[in-house]
Amino acid sequence: MGSTTITSSTETHNSPEPGKPRASNRSALLAALLGIPLLAAVLLSAFVWPASSIGPRDLPIGVTGPPPALEAVDGQLDQREGAFKVTSYADVAAAEEAIRDRDIYGAIAIGPEGTQLLTATAASPVVAQLLAELARGIGQAQDSPVEIRDVVATDPDDARGTGLAVTVLPMIILGIAIGAMSTLLARDSGGRLGVLAVGAVMAGLTGVALLQGWLGIVGGDWWVNAAVLTLAVGAVAATVAGLGALFGEAGIGLGALTMVLLGNPLSGAASAPELLSQPWGAIGQALPPGAGATLLRSTAFFDGAGAAGPLWTLLGWWLFGGALLVVAGLRARRTAARAA
Repeated sequence: MGSTTITSSTETHNSPEPGKPRASNRSALLAALLGIPLLAAVLLSAFVWPASSIGPRDLPIGVTGPPPALEAVDGQLDQREGAFKVTSYADVAAAEEAIRDRDIYGAIAIGPEGTQLLTATAASPVVAQLLAELARGIGQAQDSPVEIRDVVATDPDDARGTGLAVTVLPMIILGIAIGAMSTLLARDSGGRLGVLAVGAVMAGLTGVALLQGWLGIVGGDWWVNAAVLTLAVGAVAATVAGLGALFGEAGIGLGALTMVLLGNPLSGAASAPELLSQPWGAIGQALPPGAGATLLRSTAFFDGAGAAGPLWTLLGWWLFGGALLVVAGLRARRTAARAA
């Protein structure tokens, strides 16, 4: 009888207070349910909003032709205030050179035989289509035929340019994976930098083998394009690794979310940076995914024209990530010295 009483008392003492686990579960469930619409709002805003608000904003284009005709063209372009940044060229050859140098996306040439549109689908198929509609409207207003000439075309195996555009997300995923691996598998900054370098080089060589060798959707020099992919993947990886080394798993998550939720939709790879709302288009080019996509277009189709800006951007992110790794390494040494 006494034994039974003791057992019963022990069981009552060890059991949790009634209602507490249930309340905790309910709180977690409520937080999760409230988090779903927040997550949906963030994802939809990040991916759908940039695509739904596409339109020309200070889009650089050129015009050439006799002054009276150009005045009429300027009048039509001025009706779309803030849409185009127009530069006049002496002749068609000068406008073509500006397109190849990536100074402009296309040019409208007015001549005695009609209206000619010079464009570059390799720079942006979406912009080329937009300029074609614009040129047709100008041709109708002047009652002249319109001829469209693609000065720098995309690869025939990727006529719409979609293949190159969708490389951005795989580059981001690869970079996040390499950055997380370097943080979790290596213990010091030297080892982490080694993992970053080897992983980025392997990703770049594999990427160019698939994009240029197998799929054939980019042109240009193999080794240059491999270096571009290495820089782009490595910039993402270095950032994620640096943040992870300083802040642990939270830092890895912060870096990954930044690249996926901001870097991917704001890259402008599927359209053009000038078609995104500002300053988001500029912010996208300041992040590794946007800079990497722009640099790859330059080396693949334009012989490196316009490559300086995105190249320095990617190198800057490499340096930023490396600096974070060094700081994390110094902090770890100080902690170990204090403990000793």
